[in-house]
Amino acid sequence: MTGRANLPVFIEGYGPVTPWDSAAFPLTKPRAPRAGRTPRRTKTLLAALENSGLQNGGTLSFHHHLRDGDGLMVETLKTCARIGLRDLHIAPSSIFPCHAGLVPLIEQGVVTRITTSYINGPVADAVRAGKLATPVVLQTHGGRAAAIEDGRLLINVAMIGAPGVDAEGNLTGAVGRSACGPLGYAMVDAGHAAHVIAVADMPDQSLPRICIPAKRVDQIVKVDSLGDASKIASGTTARAPGPEGEKIAAMTARLIAVTELRKPGFSFQTGAGGTSIAVAKKLAPLMAERGVVGDFACGGITAPLVDMQQAGLFRELRDVQAFDQAAVQSYATDMSHLGISASDYASPARSDAIAHRLGAVVLGAAEVDREMNINVTTTSDGRIIGGSGGHSDVASGAHLTIVTTSLRSKTGPKIVRDVLHRTTPGASIDAVVTEAGVTLTGQKWSHAAQDLEDAGVPFLSPHQLFDRYGDSQPRAWPEGRILAVSEYRDGRVIDVIRAN
Repeated sequence: MTGRANLPVFIEGYGPVTPWDSAAFPLTKPRAPRAGRTPRRTKTLLAALENSGLQNGGTLSFHHHLRDGDGLMVETLKTCARIGLRDLHIAPSSIFPCHAGLVPLIEQGVVTRITTSYINGPVADAVRAGKLATPVVLQTHGGRAAAIEDGRLLINVAMIGAPGVDAEGNLTGAVGRSACGPLGYAMVDAGHAAHVIAVADMPDQSLPRICIPAKRVDQIVKVDSLGDASKIASGTTARAPGPEGEKIAAMTARLIAVTELRKPGFSFQTGAGGTSIAVAKKLAPLMAERGVVGDFACGGITAPLVDMQQAGLFRELRDVQAFDQAAVQSYATDMSHLGISASDYASPARSDAIAHRLGAVVLGAAEVDREMNINVTTTSDGRIIGGSGGHSDVASGAHLTIVTTSLRSKTGPKIVRDVLHRTTPGASIDAVVTEAGVTLTGQKWSHAAQDLEDAGVPFLSPHQLFDRYGDSQPRAWPEGRILAVSEYRDGRVIDVIRAN
C-alpha cells in the first residue's frame, strides 16, 4: 500500500469489507443449549472429530489461554489430517511459536485459511513466505468476538482446552494441571459454534468457578496433556525491561498521575510488553501515597496488577486472559478477580464493553510514524511478529491511550516517517512515551504539559520528537500478492501485507 490517509474498504483479491454497524450486522442469538443433562463423553480426539460432522472446508476455532504452551491445536489438526480432512479454515484467537507443527499441514493443504488476532513464530514466517493458499485475516480481539456473534465468522467446531471439568461437564481454566485462568476467548466460541468439543487433561474435579457451562458443550475428551502451562508467560510478557524501559515506565506512571489519577473511578490496563507491565509497578506507590482506589484493572492480568488489587488499590480485576501464574492463582482463589469474555472485553458492538470504559491504557509499539499510526504487526523489514490483539480495541475506547516505546530497536529507528504496517490509527493515540520524554499527540491533553514539567518529566512536541529522533526516509512498499489482511475492529481493512 502507498496511501495511509484513509482506511480502504475494498482490497483487490480479498473482497469487500463493510464497516460494522448494528443495522448491517445485527447480533445473532447464542446457539440453543444442547439437549440432555451432560455432554457426551468420547474416548478419543479422533472419534470426537468424526462425531462432530466436520467436513472438508470447515472452520475450527481454538483459544490461546496456554499461549506458547498450547499443545491442542497442532494435535487436533494432525488428527484431522489422519481422518483425511483438507482445505480447513482455522480461527484461533492467537498463534504462537509452539504451533510450528501447523507449517507442514499448511504445505499439505490440510489448512488453507487462517483467521486470527495475532500470529508469531514459524507459522507467521510460513505466511510471509507465501505458503498459505489464501491471505491470513488478522482481526482485533473485539472484532473477532463481534464477527462470531453477528455471524460473519461462522464456526463449525470449537475446540476448547479445558484444564478443569466437573462431573456435569462444566468447564474452567481456574484449576487443573494446565490451569490458565479465565477462558475469556473460548466463551464466545462456545456460545455460537455449531459444535463444541472440550478437551481435558485431568479427571473430573470440583470447580471453584465455572467459565463455560455444560449446556454449551457437546463432547468431552480426555487426553494426556493440553500443553505446558509454565509457558503462559512468554515472549515480551516474560522479559523484564532494561534501564531504558524502566525510565519510560517511570515517566508513563507520572503522566497517568497528573491526568487520570485526579479523576474518580480510575480504571487501568497495561499491554503485554515488559515496559507496559513495569508501568503498573511504578504506578502503585503513586496511587498509594494519594489514597487512590481504582474501580478496576483490566487485562491480560499480570502479577503487578494482582499485587495492586490485593493491596487495595483496585476494587476488582476484570480478566479476559491470565498472562502469568500469579494471575492464574489469583483467579482461582479471589472472587473479586472476575473472568470476562472477549465480547465483554472489547466488542465494538457493545457500548458496555470494558474497552469503552477504561481510563488509562498503556500499550507498546514496533513502529510509530509522524501521524502517530502504530505498527505492532511487523518488524521494519516486513517480518510478521504479531497483530492487533486488543491493541486497537482499547486504544479506541480508553480515555487516555499511551504508547510506550524506545527510540530504536536492534535493527533501526522505531520513530519513522510511515509505519510499514498500520495496526492502530493515530487518531486513537493520546501520548507516546520514549526515553527522550513524553509526547502528547493533540489538543485533548495539551493542558498536561505544564503538569509534566512541574513533575520533572521531559516533554516533547510531536514536531520535536520526529525532527530529533525520527527517520525521515521514505519507504518502498512491496507490490506482490496479498499475504495478510488486517481488519480494524469495525471490520474495515486498515492495511495489508504483500509479498516483496
